[in-house]
Order: sequence, then C-alpha cells, then structure tokens
Amino acid sequence: MRYCRFNNDRLGVVRDDMVHDVTSVLDKLPAVRWPLPAYDPLVVALPHIRGDMEAAADRVTPVPIATVKLLNPVPNPSKVIGAPVNYHAHIDEANADQQISFGKTIKTIDHYGVFLKSNSSLSGPSEPVPVVEKDRRTDHEVELAAIIGETCFNVPEEGALKYIAGYAIGLDMTIRGPEERSLRKSLDRFSVVGPYVVTADEIPDPENLDLEILVNGQVRQKSNTSHLIFGVAKLISYCSNFYTLYPGDIIMTGTPEGVGPVQAGDVMHAKIEKVGEMTVAVTRRSEPLPPPAPAV
Repeated sequence: MRYCRFNNDRLGVVRDDMVHDVTSVLDKLPAVRWPLPAYDPLVVALPHIRGDMEAAADRVTPVPIATVKLLNPVPNPSKVIGAPVNYHAHIDEANADQQISFGKTIKTIDHYGVFLKSNSSLSGPSEPVPVVEKDRRTDHEVELAAIIGETCFNVPEEGALKYIAGYAIGLDMTIRGPEERSLRKSLDRFSVVGPYVVTADEIPDPENLDLEILVNGQVRQKSNTSHLIFGVAKLISYCSNFYTLYPGDIIMTGTPEGVGPVQAGDVMHAKIEKVGEMTVAVTRRSEPLPPPAPAV
C-alpha cells in the first residue's frame, strides 16, 4: 500500500496516479493528549487500520495525484537520522572537491557514525526548498528514506528489516561548509520526504533499488542502493545501538556520487525504483517561512 498526506492534512491511499481520500479512517486513531508521544500515531496504528484504509479507498472517487499538494507523509517522527558518506564513490568525489570537503579528508560512515537532523527541516515535495544564497553552495542529495514501524533498541542486523513500516524518497539538502552536518543539513525544508510512504511489504529488498535525481532535466545522481556501505538493515541495527527507535522515525540512508549545487529557479526530479518519483522546486529564502501545517 501507498499512503500520502496532502492538501490540508488529508490522508490518502495512492493507487497508480490517483489519490483516494481516506481521512475518515483517522477517527480510529487513539486520542492524543499532551504531552505528545514520542512517535507518529498513524505509523503505530497502521497495521491495525490498513484494512480500513483500503476499504475506504474503494468507496471514494479518487483525484489525480498531480492535482493535490503533497506534504511530508510522516509528520511526527521523534528524530530524523542521517547517514553521512555511505557510498564509496561519494567519498571519492568529496575528497576531490574542496567545496564539499573544505580541506578535510573525508572518511567513511564507520568513522563518523550517524547524525541528527531537526524535525523542523521536514517538508513535502509540494513545498519549495528555500536556498539561503550567501557565499556557499547548497547541494542536492537523493536518498532512500526508511520509516521505522516498531519501537526497537539494540537490534541485530539479521532481521532488522522487520522494524521498517515503509520507504520514501528523501532529499537531504546541504549547505557546504566546515560546520557540523546537523547544522548545515537542518535548515527549513532541507529534509524533503515523499511523495508518499510505500509499505515495506511492497519492497522486500531495499538494498537493490535504482535511484537518481535530475536537475532541470539533467541527470546529476544515478546509482543503486546495493552500493551502500552500511545497508538498510545494518543502519537500523547501528542506529538502535545508540537510540531507541520509535514508530515514524526517519532514517536517511545516504547519498551516492553526483551531488551538486542548486539555486533558486531550479527544479529537482527524484526517482527511486519501486518507491516512486517526485518533483521539488527550489526558491530563494527571503523571509521566515510560515509555521508547518499542523499534523493530523
């Protein structure tokens, strides 16, 4: 199943290129009281309400996905986790480009571990990425995003995929510079997730998926998740050695070679095999962004 969040926090089931509004099913979610839980309520409930979502989708008249505003489909993660330099070819290009490495010798994910991105950096494909146009470049980084489905801690690599609820495309936007990644990658709308969540049963092998991104119609990055240094299962195991992972937590699994700059007016088009594709505009950051739409 594929589900999206669209327009004014509507819940949709996506079939082919059509969105079926199943927002009525949200009445089945438990009431959420303050303090808010450290998980995404929809992801927790998904195994129990999936049948209701499918049945509701059968009853409604769908609309073309191209006519709706697609928001980040996982609005309430407790954390967004990034995996730096997780493709060997990306390490090579980083060490060859001083605008990426800033005089440092770039090593592998084994050396750096993972990093956290702010939840306020989350956005969906219909929300343009605002570029802060100063004296440095902002780069695109296309990645497979894995969404945790069950609470887990210190899990072994073998069997780790059972803790995944689904997958999406992730854009880990990045300002190049000497600062820590959590600063440079946590600007407003610098974590684009979409266009929807594809449930894990539709992607039994996330470690063999083609992925690419085009900017203004030109291919920039093109690779396969089989080239990951830490595969998806190993990433889940590794991250769970440090953090308790909660339903809705997002793991950006790393980007391949071909990263490059974008500027206001550019259009990015990202694709991942069996997941989907999404188009994201780049705009100029000229004023504070409005607060994010309230989550369902």
